[in-house]
Amino acid sequence: MIKEQISVFDIFKIGIGPSSSHTLGPWRAAQQFTASLAQNSLIDEIEGIKILLYGSLAKTGKGHGTDVAILLGLTGADPVTFDVDAVTPTFERIQRDKKLNLADHLILDFDYDNDLLFLFAESLPFHPNAVTFQAFLKGGKAFSETYYSIGGGFVVKEGEDNSKKPQVDLPFPVEKAKDLLHWCLSTGLKVSEIVMENELAWRTEAETKKGILQHFAVMRDCIYRGCHTTGFLPGGLNVARRAFPLNKRLIDKSEYSDYNSWVEAIRKGGNGFNYTLDWVSCFALAVNEENASFGRVVTAPTNGAAGVIPAVLQYFITFCDGYSEEKIIQFIACASEVGSIFKKGATISAAMGGCQAEIGVSSAMAAAALTECLGGSQRQVLMAAEIAMEHHLGLTCDPIGGLVQIPCIERNTMGAIKAITASQLALQSNPDKAKVSLDAVVNTMWETALDMNAKYKETSDGGLATNIPISLPEC
Repeated sequence: MIKEQISVFDIFKIGIGPSSSHTLGPWRAAQQFTASLAQNSLIDEIEGIKILLYGSLAKTGKGHGTDVAILLGLTGADPVTFDVDAVTPTFERIQRDKKLNLADHLILDFDYDNDLLFLFAESLPFHPNAVTFQAFLKGGKAFSETYYSIGGGFVVKEGEDNSKKPQVDLPFPVEKAKDLLHWCLSTGLKVSEIVMENELAWRTEAETKKGILQHFAVMRDCIYRGCHTTGFLPGGLNVARRAFPLNKRLIDKSEYSDYNSWVEAIRKGGNGFNYTLDWVSCFALAVNEENASFGRVVTAPTNGAAGVIPAVLQYFITFCDGYSEEKIIQFIACASEVGSIFKKGATISAAMGGCQAEIGVSSAMAAAALTECLGGSQRQVLMAAEIAMEHHLGLTCDPIGGLVQIPCIERNTMGAIKAITASQLALQSNPDKAKVSLDAVVNTMWETALDMNAKYKETSDGGLATNIPISLPEC
């Protein structure tokens, strides 16, 4: 049986919000479809395109920007580099002009209302997040492919044989937490060091470190931008941004001109409990307000939970004197391994497991990373991850209006605080006396996901989504 091999850059991806499974994944699926058309020499034969959205992609697609992402992906735009300020204008132009520039090569007639269909009552069996692309060719023929966005920006094409994906020779293969602990104890290596050794199977150490620091730069810029942007979030809920006024109040009259001087200004305010707590919340709010506004973020491991790890990392940088490249690399590498264990043993898709699969996993990742960076043992690192997830079990995904805003944004602040608490508990505990292992909590999370009612899995059919009196066309 072929084992899934996950790199740090599979768990952490640079993209555009608001959702990794409903925005980034469909965007990548659209790019893969256009690439498939090109490989089959079909682009010049196309007369029309239809897109069919199923299940959760249909029910919360508009609120999550699935339609926006797919159309931009079909034009050839890339979420890593595309100008975030051009996202909405480009989408609106396609709607208005009824023209789609397929792969930046062929201008097609495209009627948004008739050619992009939200099939609310239909779902495909493999995964709730499904999209089918249909290309109608000259001579009456057609070409069709179906893709599944399985969480965290991961995409699977229907009929794709995962066993044909190239495998690498990992020195320390890990499927479960017990495997990771075995390698750590037998070699004396930290979790992050195990990760860095495995990454050598894909690229050089210098390339891995450069890539991790590029991802950190996106996190850093996202936090800073979110703390300095005012106004309301798009989508119709009229949610006011809170990071901007909170930053303004906390920073008081301190002067700064860039990220580094901003961090120094924050440090000068002290490290009192309320002050620190407010800043962690501010960091998380900033990221997810950017995410909700089609900003550039890093999946960590998803867009909906993109604020937890940056907030805890920023806490470590600001209040624990962790601002060094090596510490940042250590933090992100350690976090990635915990995320991969959850993906292999359960899910990181809210459409499969509710919000425990997003905020819960991100909180566990952040708790583990913080614990290692603060000097915790390998057992304490895994204990911190277990504690964080244990207290997110059963968390539902019930976005109001299908938008990644309420309760999603505040949940990132809670996930970040829980991660810090879990880390502190682990650092002050003897893990040999722990009653619950990380593998046990991963299994429990998956069992909980299977038992959870489908209406609490990113459909907006239950929970807060149906108990808050609003009227929006988003879902």
